[in-house]
Order: sequence, then C-alpha cells, then structure tokens
Amino acid sequence: MTPMQGLSMPPKLPLLTSRHVAVIGAGAAGLVAARELGREGHSVVVFERGDQVGGTWVYTPKVESDPIGADPRRAVVHSSLYQSLRTNLPREVMGFRDFPFVVKKDDGKNERDPRRFPGHREVLMYLKDFTREFGIGELVRFDTEVECVCLMDGGKWKVRSKRRGELGVDEIYDAVVVCNGHYTEPRIADIPGIDAWPGTQIHSHNYRIPEPFRDQVVILIGSAASAVDISRDIAAVAKEVHVACRSITDATLGKQPGYDNLWIHSMIKSANEDGSVVFQDECAVFADVILHCTGYKFHFPFLETNGIVTVDDNRVGPLYKHVFPPALAPRLSFVGLPWKVIPFPLCELQSKWIAGLLSDRFDLPSQEEMMDDVNAFYYSLEVSGTPKRYTHNLGASQFDYDDWLAVHSGCTLSEEWRKQMYSAVSKRKRAQPETYRDEWDDEDLIIQANQYFLKYFPKEVNNE
Repeated sequence: MTPMQGLSMPPKLPLLTSRHVAVIGAGAAGLVAARELGREGHSVVVFERGDQVGGTWVYTPKVESDPIGADPRRAVVHSSLYQSLRTNLPREVMGFRDFPFVVKKDDGKNERDPRRFPGHREVLMYLKDFTREFGIGELVRFDTEVECVCLMDGGKWKVRSKRRGELGVDEIYDAVVVCNGHYTEPRIADIPGIDAWPGTQIHSHNYRIPEPFRDQVVILIGSAASAVDISRDIAAVAKEVHVACRSITDATLGKQPGYDNLWIHSMIKSANEDGSVVFQDECAVFADVILHCTGYKFHFPFLETNGIVTVDDNRVGPLYKHVFPPALAPRLSFVGLPWKVIPFPLCELQSKWIAGLLSDRFDLPSQEEMMDDVNAFYYSLEVSGTPKRYTHNLGASQFDYDDWLAVHSGCTLSEEWRKQMYSAVSKRKRAQPETYRDEWDDEDLIIQANQYFLKYFPKEVNNE
C-alpha cells in the first residue's frame, strides 16, 4: 500500500460498510475520531460529560476534595491544567496534519494567543475551531456521562449513558472508540513512612496556582514537563522548593542556577513522623507539602469486556498497535493511549486506520497474528528492561509508529520538518528549561513548515 500524494481534502470514498459508532469523549482524540469516522460514512455519536469540547484542555479553577485523588468517592475533576500552562510543543508541530495550528486573528469576542508556544486557552480555541470547521459539534451529546459499555452477543455493544439530571438510557452500537483521555486518575509515588508524615500531600492534577504554597517548604516529585513548570511556578512564592527525581545527573543536582530557593535531589528515601523527608543521598528536609508530579493511570471504569481488556501497572492490554484488543477488533478501539508523543497527529492517524477498518476498506491480520505481534512487543520490552508501566511510552519511536499507521491507512508519511522540529525542541527543552519556549534557532524549520502550510492549506494560513 502506498501513501496518498498531497494532503488536500480526501476524495469521497465508495460506500462500503457503515457502522453505528459510539465515541467516548470529546477531547482532541474524540473530535478527530468523530471526524474520520464521519468521513468514512459511519454514523457517529460522541459522549461528553462536560459542557463543551476540549477534554483536558478545558481549564477550571476547581480541584477535587481529595488533593491526591485516592478517594474513589471524590467528585472527579477531568482537567489537570494549571493556570500558567503553555504548550511544550511549538504550534507548527502540534496541530492536526490537515488543519494546521496557525496564528488566528482576534475576532472581537476572543483574544487569540499568537505565541509559538501558546497558553492552554489557545489550544482549546484551536480545538473549537476544528469542531466548527468539520461540523463535529452536532454529533456531541454534552453533559452526558457514559456509565457502562458492555459487550453483547454478536459483537455489538450496549452503551448506558446518563445526561445530567435525567435517567440512564441504554443504546446498541456496532463499535465503540474509547477516547476518554489519561490525565484524570493520579498515580502517587510510594514513599516509605508517608502514613506517619504530618504534612500535606497533593497531586499535580489538583495544582492550579502557586499562591497556596506561599512561604512554605515544598517537595515536588517528578522530572517531566509539568514538574519542571510547576517547580518554577511555585519557586516564585515558596520559601523552598526541593525536586526529587529518578532520572538525574550529577550536573543537575543541588541548587539550580538563577534561583535561591530551588534544589534538585535524588529520589525520596523516606518520610518521617517528625516532618522530615530524607532523600537517597541522605540529605533531609523538613517540609510542609509533598507535591506528586508523578503521572496518571489509565482508567476505564465504564468498560466491561469480561476480562478481555485489562489495565496492569498502566499497561492497557492486550492491544495490537496500542489500538485494538485482538479478540474484539475492530469493534473496540482506543485512541490516544501513547505518551511522550505529539498527540494530535498520532490520534488523527489512529482514527483514520480505525475508520477504514470499520468500513472494511482495510483488513486486519488474524486474531492469532495480532496476538503474536502483541506478545513479541511485550517480550522486546522485557528483554530491554523497560518497565511494564512504560508500555505506551513511545518517545523516540513515535514517528516510526506514525508512519506505520500512515502506510496502513493510505496517508502520507510524517513530514521531515515536523520530525526535525520535534527533535530540536526536545534538545532545547532539556538544555534550556527556562527559555526554550521564547528563544529558538530553528528559523529554517519554521520557514519549511509555513511553506508547507501555504502550499496545502492556504485558506487556514490566511485565516479565511
């Protein structure tokens, strides 16, 4: 199968098999899944428990009653955005492949953010632009929570949903696409002695602004993008900020340049009843707060598959190519599970593949062949010493994965400028965490990206 040439609007496809498909979630993954399913001729209903599209990109100052998110009875807040969040990817790289994330003019009602690494509100505006452009909003049932997705005889699915203030409703669908995101259910670090430690614990899921940490001693666990941002955010008001990391070098340990109150340490060894926290290098700090920037769990409380799909140490499986459970393919699929990736284009390619498979335009291997592929993948992780919880961490292999999806869904391969820009930003992010968003030296790649957009998407570039 050879990739299509060009990226203009796809031609109308011959009508093949049309399915009635439920999409769970109206974030970026659910929106692009709905578009691709509709393009393929399927009947689509999108279930969204919030009152607008955008998923995790909908900011709210609300936080959960349980700050570390361990209480199953808590009222769940979906979004994990903090007020100061800016993207850690440039807009050229970040957008969907056929709907570039270009700078938009203010329209008199909404002020737009022209920065190359915009704030979270601009991403939400982009997703709303996408929704309007492709008429996706009419497919979405807002304020509607999916309570149960249950496998039925004959391969169909019963979806029980409940609109706020109303009784639950059962409906039958040919297929279900799960797009409920993975930034809602916190993972918490396991700290010896923490039950006796008298301080306060919070997960970054419930972090919004730094002011509550004014004049306090804060220990932050983690080294990913959110941990870097939040530690700098809090350092502006806190007495001291101590960051505990697994992945460190001697060069990064100790007090950080440009700060009088920010230190990086090895991982925590123990927490004690006297309020002290001891790091593995035996350094001890008396702290008021431990803030867990330790990631999230995949969580599908609504999904009933009779044990076919499980979540084990954050491995959702077994899944063929991170998308299909072999025993249930293609009637059940997951979009957006991989992390440490450029998410929007990846979700777009997964969705194209799913949509084409559901219409019988593409073929899957046999169930046995898919399971062999899954087992070979798991074995490769085991041999390389990769922990199970990193099963869906693609990182450096994401473009190979994207290009595999592109070939198997009849699309062009990833643009070379996108790969190079992602690599350049990743290097600068590590070397210049304070300034990489506003200082760059890849103007040639920006020019290549803009030329590409002008060639294929002049209407979007010119804000027409």
